[in-house]
Amino acid sequence: MRVLIATDAWHPQVNGVVRTLTSLAQSALRLGVDVSFLTPDGFPSIPTPTYPDLRLAMPSRGGIERRVEQAAPDAIHVATEGPIGRSVRTYCLRRGLAFTTSYTTRFPEYIRARFAVPVSWTYQVLRRFHEASSVTMVATPSLRSELLSRGFTRLGMWTRGVDTDLFRPDKRLRFDLPRPIFLSAGRVAIEKNLEAFLSLDLPGSKVVVGEGPQEAALRRRFPDTVFLGLRKGPELAACIAAADVFVFPSLTDTFGVVQLEALACGVPVAAFPVMGPKDVIGDAPVGAIDADLRAACLRALDLSRQACRDFALDRSWEHSARQFIGHLKPVAAGSSWAMPAPDTRRAA
Repeated sequence: MRVLIATDAWHPQVNGVVRTLTSLAQSALRLGVDVSFLTPDGFPSIPTPTYPDLRLAMPSRGGIERRVEQAAPDAIHVATEGPIGRSVRTYCLRRGLAFTTSYTTRFPEYIRARFAVPVSWTYQVLRRFHEASSVTMVATPSLRSELLSRGFTRLGMWTRGVDTDLFRPDKRLRFDLPRPIFLSAGRVAIEKNLEAFLSLDLPGSKVVVGEGPQEAALRRRFPDTVFLGLRKGPELAACIAAADVFVFPSLTDTFGVVQLEALACGVPVAAFPVMGPKDVIGDAPVGAIDADLRAACLRALDLSRQACRDFALDRSWEHSARQFIGHLKPVAAGSSWAMPAPDTRRAA
C-alpha cells in the first residue's frame, strides 16, 4: 500500500508532529507500507503572524495536483489543517477521493493564548475541516471525548510511540550543575507554559532544551535557568537522560510525545492534571501529576527510573503504525485512484 501524507509541519521544524510522522514512516515501511509526504518544500512561503520564526506555505493548485498524481497513492492522509492540508483536502473533494485526517494540535487554545478569539469559533472551523474525512484520528481517549462533545464525528484512535533505542538511560550528557536537575524540552513558545515551570522555587537547577519565539524573553526573565537551545537526535536524548525530573508544564498539548521520550530515558515526569499527561501517565508510578506543579516536581524525585524505562518499552512506534494503517485500509480498498470520479459538489 502506498500512502501520501499531507503536512504543513515538516523539517527543519522540531516538534511532536514532525517526530511522529517521521517515526510513523519508518515503522510503516517495516510493515510493508510505503509512506511519502507532501510538505511545504518547494512552495513559496510567508512568515506566520503567530510564529515569526516559521513560514507558511503558499501552495498552488497545479503544484498540489502534480505532487499528488506523481505519488499515485492508494490512500491519502491529511495531517494538518494549514495551507498544505487544506489544499490536499480540496483536491480530494473535487475528485471524490476518500481521505483521512488527524487532529494533533489544539489550535483553538493556541490562538486564544495570543488573540481574543473564542475557542468555539475556531472549533467550528476545524469541525467543518475534519467532517469531510472518512476518519479523524486522535491520540488519546481524553481528546476523543472532548472532540465528541464539540460535535466532531467518525473519530478513531491513533496513539503515539517512542524510539527506545535512541532514548535510553545509559547515554546521558554530563551536566556540571547542582542537583537535582529539572529539565523541560520542546518549542519555547507561549502555549508551552514554560513560565509556570521557570517561576517555581525548586532546589538544584532548571534546564530548558529547545528554541522558539519566547526564548529571548524567558532568558531575560529567568537568568538562572540554563537554556541549551535546539538539540536533536542523540544529543537531545542525552540531555533528557541527564535530568532527574522531566517537567511538562503545557496545558494545551493533545499528547506530548516528549513525555514518552523522557520516560524511555528513565526520567520521571512532573505535569499538570490535563489532557496529555493524564493519558500518557495516568496512575502509573512513572510521573507526578498535580495542580501544584512544584509539588509534582518534588514528588517525581522519588520515583523509580527503572519503572519509567519499563513503562516506555511497552509503547512502540510499530503499535502506533499498525493503528494508523488500520484506519487507512478501508480507504485504500475503496480507492478510485485509477479512474477518479469527479465530484460535482463545491469543494468546501
